[in-house]
Amino acid sequence: MSLCLASAGVVKMLSVAAFTLVWTHSIEKTDWQEDWRVTSAGLQLAQARVKGFGAGMEPPPEALLDDGWFQWRPVRAPMPEVLLANSGAAGEWRLCSGGSCHTLSEIFGHPVGMNVTTMRACP
Repeated sequence: MSLCLASAGVVKMLSVAAFTLVWTHSIEKTDWQEDWRVTSAGLQLAQARVKGFGAGMEPPPEALLDDGWFQWRPVRAPMPEVLLANSGAAGEWRLCSGGSCHTLSEIFGHPVGMNVTTMRACP
């Protein structure tokens, strides 16, 4: 499987079966990370973690604290697509795979700016 990213009319295909989506919370300025798998049914959220809590980023009751990170495994069906909006207040979304992380602008090869990016499993 591959991951397709679309933003401002440009589509990029990444040959990844799993990836971590990372961003910085715009108010708390702390990191949030989600581990995703690309499946034939869509994008499957496997695990989420947040470093700290507050201002709309409260971890659920089942979250465990491990080395400063609240971690949990969300239970939800695979999603056909995930929309990534950018407020400009906290930096860019970062996509990590194979030990390296890249901003969406680096992946697209130009500034993404305020454009929404759509993630989905490639057909």
